[in-house]
Amino acid sequence: MENNIHEVYMTLQHRIEELEIQSALQEETIQSLSDTIARLQQTLDLQQAQLRLLYQRLPDRADSGSEPFNPASEIPPHY
Repeated sequence: MENNIHEVYMTLQHRIEELEIQSALQEETIQSLSDTIARLQQTLDLQQAQLRLLYQRLPDRADSGSEPFNPASEIPPHY
């Protein structure tokens, strides 16, 4: 009987250890995902600010010349 109790105790102890390991891995994964989301949000914020700036510049380009602004006619600086 005492041997059976010891066996049950060891089984429960093993299950608890496995759950603790699983919990630690999940916490690490959650932190990694949280960091990734924060970086993506920063990138998105920057891209939105750049897009707003471009939209603000479009009317300036159209007002400065007689031809309407055509992005296809613009040559990127690296050419």
